[in-house]
Amino acid sequence: MPRRRTPQDDKRLSYTKDRRNEYGENDKSSRKSIRRAQRHVARANRRAATHTLATIRGTADTGLAEQAQERFERKRPRRWEKWPDEPLHVSVTGSLEQRAEREGPDSANTRRLTRLRARLRRPDRS
Repeated sequence: MPRRRTPQDDKRLSYTKDRRNEYGENDKSSRKSIRRAQRHVARANRRAATHTLATIRGTADTGLAEQAQERFERKRPRRWEKWPDEPLHVSVTGSLEQRAEREGPDSANTRRLTRLRARLRRPDRS
């Protein structure tokens, strides 16, 4: 029978598994802005292709077609990638480090930072 997790184990798991949105915008707005960014990139790539094809429209010259093809392939298509939110312990550690640096070495935040680092270093007792 598996051993039940202690509250300390739950806290450690929470710090490593939970994520925090550090992109700099409202986390709810990501639902719209991710789709918008993907649409923007796809549209820009379609425009580039259309523009290249417009240069050879109406002619049957294979030389112009090859030049247009080469011009189109030379230009790298636009890309957009998502990146994951950062783990909670990274976010909390960063905040505590800033506060500890601002307040001095014997502040409450320095002690909190020390406890958090010790908690994260402690191995799982599985």
